[in-house]
Amino acid sequence: MRETEPGVSTRSKSGWPLALDLAAGFAAALALALSLRAWLESSPGWVAGAVGAYLVLAAMVYGAWNAGRTGDDFGWANRVTLARAVLVAVLAGVCAAPELVRQHGIVLASLAFAAIALDGLDGWLARMLDGASRFGARFDMEIDALLLLVLSIVVMLADRAGAWVLAIGGMRYAFVLAGAMLPWLQRELPPSTWRKAVCVAQGLVLAAALLPWLPGLLAKSALAVALAALAHSFGRDTLWLWRHRADGHR
Repeated sequence: MRETEPGVSTRSKSGWPLALDLAAGFAAALALALSLRAWLESSPGWVAGAVGAYLVLAAMVYGAWNAGRTGDDFGWANRVTLARAVLVAVLAGVCAAPELVRQHGIVLASLAFAAIALDGLDGWLARMLDGASRFGARFDMEIDALLLLVLSIVVMLADRAGAWVLAIGGMRYAFVLAGAMLPWLQRELPPSTWRKAVCVAQGLVLAAALLPWLPGLLAKSALAVALAALAHSFGRDTLWLWRHRADGHR
């Protein structure tokens, strides 16, 4: 998640303003949260949390889009990433009602699996339709990172693992923070199939850990292996950046 991958194009021809896309995302997040509340007879805190999380995400997307002046239309590939953001916001909303986490592990895992399944579709659309953009790559990467952070918190709240599981979701943010203090960590990394595979595996293992029929010991073991693989990936990238620290920065 630290490399620039094919992201989202900004050259869609529909000409829809960003505000409409963000409003549609808000409607989707609200509708999904309300539907889940009605179906599961859950706390209204979930709805409030989901809406609040989406509004924060929408504000950040709006600010980044306007700061970059990337185009007049969001693009279809970006809309797929926005759909993933809606799912992540609804997942995050359950943190406002932690008593529900243990009751609805299957639902939460399904939301996570859906967000993971959509990953990659945005890049494919960008390549097939009208090219990629730096904004789209960053948008996709940030949603990936946020999904892992949210899932780590939910897994901990579900008592499927201890606080150590937060290292999975927090490692990328720790890397970014370290990069703010050590500029050589900001250098662009070369493409890596291993890095991509490890990142996808984190989400799959975290989501699977929420399934109630998965034995607790097996869930913890899988999470520990996933964390070890993630630490290895970051460690290998950090070593590469250290060795190339004199080559200039991005």
